[in-house]
Amino acid sequence: MKKIFLSAVIVSMALAVNAQTIPDRKMDKTFHHQDMRKGHRMDLQKLNLTDAQKAQFKAQREDFKNKMAALKKEDNITVKEWRTKMQALRQENKTKTESIFTPEQKDQLKKMQAERQQKRKEMMQKKGEKMKKALNLTDAQSKQLKDQREATQKQMKAIKENDQMTPAQKKEAIQQLMKSSHEKRKSIFTEEQKQKMKDMRQHKPQDKKVKPQTDKS
Repeated sequence: MKKIFLSAVIVSMALAVNAQTIPDRKMDKTFHHQDMRKGHRMDLQKLNLTDAQKAQFKAQREDFKNKMAALKKEDNITVKEWRTKMQALRQENKTKTESIFTPEQKDQLKKMQAERQQKRKEMMQKKGEKMKKALNLTDAQSKQLKDQREATQKQMKAIKENDQMTPAQKKEAIQQLMKSSHEKRKSIFTEEQKQKMKDMRQHKPQDKKVKPQTDKS
C-alpha cells in the first residue's frame, strides 16, 4: 500500500516540475488543494534534482502529453477501449517517472510525505479542539464530526481512484458528496451552535488592505 501511495505522490510531483499543464491534469487541479501542490514542489526542491533528472522529467512529461493528445483524437474506438488505453498510458508514465528518482530520493520522498501527513494531522486536531471550545461541543459531537470527516475523505479517495468514471462524472460525484457531507455536519450541531457559528463568521476579521490617507491640507 505504501508503495502504491508513494507512486501516486511521485507522479504528481514529477508533473509539477514543469509549469505548463497537460490536458489530462485539469481535473486534478479541481480536486487537489493548493497547499498539496505547493508541498510537492517544495519536496522536489529538497531532493536536489540534477539537471539531467529535470530534463528527463520534462521529456517524459512531453511524451505523456503528446500520447494523451493523440488518444483524445481517436474517435473510432469504444469508451471501454479508450479507458483501457488511457490506463495503460498512465501506468507507463508512472513507471517511467519513478525510474528517474534514485533509491535515496525515493526514501527521502517517503520521509517527507510522512512528515507532511503528521503536520496535517496535528493541524486538524488543533482546529477540532478550537471548534470544540468555541462552540462548547460535547465529546459525542466531536466524535461524530471526526467520524463524518473521515468517512467523507474515504469516499472522496474512492471517487478519485475510480478509473471507470470520466472527469466530468468525478466532478459531479464530488460535488454531491460535499453537499451531502455539509448537510450531515449541520445535523450534528444544535440550533444554538449553528447560530454561534453564523455569528463567528460574520465577525471574522477581514484581511483588507488599508489605503493610506492623503494629506489634503
